[in-house]
Amino acid sequence: MNAEKLILDGNRVADSIKGMLINRIADLSKKGIVPCLATILVGDNPSSKTYVRMKGNACKRLDMQSIRIELPSDTTTDDLISQINKLNDDPDVHGILLQHPVPHHIDERVAFDAISIEKDVDGVTTLGYARNAFGAAEFPCCTPAAIMAILEYYNIPVEGKHAVVIGRSPILGKPVSAMLLNKNATVTTCHSKTINLKDIVHLGDIVVAAVGKSNFVQGDWIKPGAVVLDAGYNEGNIGDVDYNECLRNAYAITPVPAGVGPVTIATLLKHTVDAAEKTLR
Repeated sequence: MNAEKLILDGNRVADSIKGMLINRIADLSKKGIVPCLATILVGDNPSSKTYVRMKGNACKRLDMQSIRIELPSDTTTDDLISQINKLNDDPDVHGILLQHPVPHHIDERVAFDAISIEKDVDGVTTLGYARNAFGAAEFPCCTPAAIMAILEYYNIPVEGKHAVVIGRSPILGKPVSAMLLNKNATVTTCHSKTINLKDIVHLGDIVVAAVGKSNFVQGDWIKPGAVVLDAGYNEGNIGDVDYNECLRNAYAITPVPAGVGPVTIATLLKHTVDAAEKTLR
């Protein structure tokens, strides 16, 4: 049965993206520019620490520079914004990533919007979101962009298809809905208040799971021949999709791990290189 299935290998897509960056990074180096990503981690969330470390290691492997800034959990919104502004003003920093989530007492939206649009390589600012909605974002949110990159790499048609997105976060569900719509899909965005969720998901030619709940999407929700993209990453390396059960009906599916995650990091690196190249214009 599985021989007929298309497993959407995120490592393969990520390697393709990173492979295209090598010469670009070398060309920048000849001009005295090393693409630099600054990551800010507030607090001691173990998962966030892992993500930040992975991003730093990915930069190192491509001869990019990474700056890792760790702030205590009692950091105030004003203190965080002050740190972001220092990075905004540093010409050697090309991309800024504020690791999500931040402690609850911090105004996350205000902090995100403090990031300069020229350095918003993770696509988290309000302006970046608006540009993405109009199909004009230079740096769209990395996970939505990764999902689109996977579809493109595997030549999976989007135009005219019914895409069902489960989740409406401003850095995942909403922007990927906009990106699919801009590619001429018909998009239904579902969320925690959606009635008859199973029936709606079953209509999807393309299903994007972005809810942050382990094995949330069940196999009988997926219509035969659908494409399933699991953007979840939960404790125990488990996605939002019940992989084995959904594989029964799906034509194509991303695994967790080694699905959307590696492509998200590769996209972040690409955006940082893009931002570094813009300094030459």
